[in-house]
Amino acid sequence: MSRPDDPAPVSLNWRTRWALRRNRILGSRKFQDWAARTPVFRSVARRKAARQFDLVAGFVYTQITYIFVQSGLIGFLGNSARTEAEIVRFLDFPQDAAARILKAGAALGLAESPQRDLWTLGVVGAALSANEGAMAMIRHHALFYRDLSDPFALLKDRGAARSELSRFWTYAPKSAEDSQQPAPYSELMAATQPMVWQQIIGRYSFGSHRRMLDIGGGSGTFVAAVGAHTPGLDLGLFDLPEVVPLAHKRFAGSELEKRVTLHAGSFRTDPIPAGYDLVTLIRILHDHDDDVVQALLAALCESLPVGGKVLIVEPMAETRGAEGMGDAYFGLYLWAMGSGRPRSIHSYVEMAQLAGFSTSKAVPTPLPIIAKALVLTK
Repeated sequence: MSRPDDPAPVSLNWRTRWALRRNRILGSRKFQDWAARTPVFRSVARRKAARQFDLVAGFVYTQITYIFVQSGLIGFLGNSARTEAEIVRFLDFPQDAAARILKAGAALGLAESPQRDLWTLGVVGAALSANEGAMAMIRHHALFYRDLSDPFALLKDRGAARSELSRFWTYAPKSAEDSQQPAPYSELMAATQPMVWQQIIGRYSFGSHRRMLDIGGGSGTFVAAVGAHTPGLDLGLFDLPEVVPLAHKRFAGSELEKRVTLHAGSFRTDPIPAGYDLVTLIRILHDHDDDVVQALLAALCESLPVGGKVLIVEPMAETRGAEGMGDAYFGLYLWAMGSGRPRSIHSYVEMAQLAGFSTSKAVPTPLPIIAKALVLTK
């Protein structure tokens, strides 16, 4: 007999009924054994098993990669073929430990032994060696993994004062005694942002604008790239007072010095600098909570002339073929940081409409797993 406080029964739609039926079948040991023995289903079963093992072993894979990057082994192998003895000396590992990590790296494609007692980079390692941003994130993940050492505690206390990431990112909420140290996060942003903005340079018409303001522009890597790509465009950069000197140092004495105006302030508390017809947000919004993002979009809409645009470029949730990047990776990363969440294109379109923008249009990028792009027009 039901009690008055029992929740009302939920009516299940066809998708829910299908998911429950599917899960009962896939979770059956009998079905799994049958699929593994049946030729037409065997390849599917093997792929599913391999993916399941990746869930089990994923942390081990990341630590193998971390050793290759943090030790400098990626660079040491570079375009060279090294003997195992040379690698032992470089790593300062026992011989059997060096052999073990080389074989582990080979299994992941990080290393390769094309002939006896010679090692070089594998196909994955060669591609990674050219991606300084990815390697910077791999080094940085040491902080993230410490926060994930007790995921239950982390999820019960979002961005706690003891969180490594909330202390690292100085604009995330933190305890009052934390000092302002912009250099570490600004250096990481400078190292990792290029792989994001490279998705939009050459694919958006910056030359159709007179003046561009980059919000949260850090040391100015994106502004410098746009300046080189679009010679006639006047440029501005808006960031925290502690960060702007890094941009000043970059542009001082350069060809761009007279074209770049630096604005010190916080978009949370200070007016948005006026006079720009394009505002760029390169991997900025997903670091902030909904109320902050909504207020910023409203302030941008108010500051822009009619027809002015906002360009959002960042990794986004619900990216087809890269769903794990959004709600899994960035979902937990931003939770540990204590601020922000991954959002989809659809979420940003809804927020833009609420802020007063008239239209929103996605701009295709070559690698959506790295970043998607959305243009808002006032």
